[in-house]
Amino acid sequence: MQFGVFTVGDVTVDPTTGREPTEHERIKAMVAIALKAEEVGLDVFAAGEHHNPPFVPSSPTTMLGHIAARTERLLLSTATTLITTNDPVKIAEDYAMLQHLADGRVDLMMGRGNTGPVYPWFGKDIRAGIPLAIENYDLLHRLWREDVVDWKGRYRTPLQSFTSTPRPLDGVPPFVWHGSIRSPEIAEQAAYYGDGFFHNHIFWPKEHTQRMVALYRQRFEHYGHGSADQAIVGLGGQVFLRRNSQDAVREFRPYFDNAPVYGHGPSLEEFTRETPLTVGSPQQVIDRTLGFRDYVGDYQRQLFLIDHAGLPLKTVLEQMDLLGEEVVPVLRKEFASMRPAHVPDAPTHASLVAAAGGAKDSTVHAVDDVTGKAPEVAR
Repeated sequence: MQFGVFTVGDVTVDPTTGREPTEHERIKAMVAIALKAEEVGLDVFAAGEHHNPPFVPSSPTTMLGHIAARTERLLLSTATTLITTNDPVKIAEDYAMLQHLADGRVDLMMGRGNTGPVYPWFGKDIRAGIPLAIENYDLLHRLWREDVVDWKGRYRTPLQSFTSTPRPLDGVPPFVWHGSIRSPEIAEQAAYYGDGFFHNHIFWPKEHTQRMVALYRQRFEHYGHGSADQAIVGLGGQVFLRRNSQDAVREFRPYFDNAPVYGHGPSLEEFTRETPLTVGSPQQVIDRTLGFRDYVGDYQRQLFLIDHAGLPLKTVLEQMDLLGEEVVPVLRKEFASMRPAHVPDAPTHASLVAAAGGAKDSTVHAVDDVTGKAPEVAR
């Protein structure tokens, strides 16, 4: 099972000091969090994609490429890549390039995002959100698996004899998670392709998450990819840790009360009772996280949101020490002891290459316009 952190990259005033970080400071802080994730033994760092204030990660591949060069083991992901407003051709090229630079330590999560105005900013209609997600991913899926693509759809210009470059590393595309909070169509899409399904698992009660994951599992089995309990599931979650639970509640309360996403609404106590938000000691986080298995089954990836709402970097890094030293080692052991042998591990580049029968050079060589052969053959 993989454990990690994800960030949405918000620039938010610290309610305890009144200070707002600059964009530069926030970008550098996200890099520091990723480096800390590897240092403390986490598996995954994932970055969101936004194109509006107060968020800064508008170019995830740029940041993840920088992090790849400064890490050795950390798996780099997104949370999410906007499949609706990005050109699937550009996604295919950008993430294949990142996959090569990171020596395979890359996967990505496709999603529609949570900012409605992003659609017209990129020339799209929000009313076509689901059809765009379906059509664009169909094209992306083909671009990574077919050397030459002829394609015609509704939402972009046709492609004729098009080759996306570079080709995926070792002939194996990055693994894809389809992320959704509320759309059953996205769970269906993940199941159809045999991809992973990631549920944000932050703002909604557990019953909602349970229904969405159950639908994905049922349809995964329907499409013949394996039994329902072999489907690849990931969950989000938000935690705030201190060694003493009373200290955690006291320290986090002003951040919760003023957070752009849920401040000035239900109380912290109501939110922690009705959603997976956990504010407390390492043992409380362990117990709550282990309980997720009770309603989603055995799953492959757990990502925690720990750095938003204006929390200073020092506080975030202190929480990561607790995660790495006291929480994740216990979760690894406990989840592994409960997992049946037939339930797969989280996909990695190495496991995908092995499943494909080994690595292959997927380079597509240029063809001579006159001879129709590769230049070295034509000579």
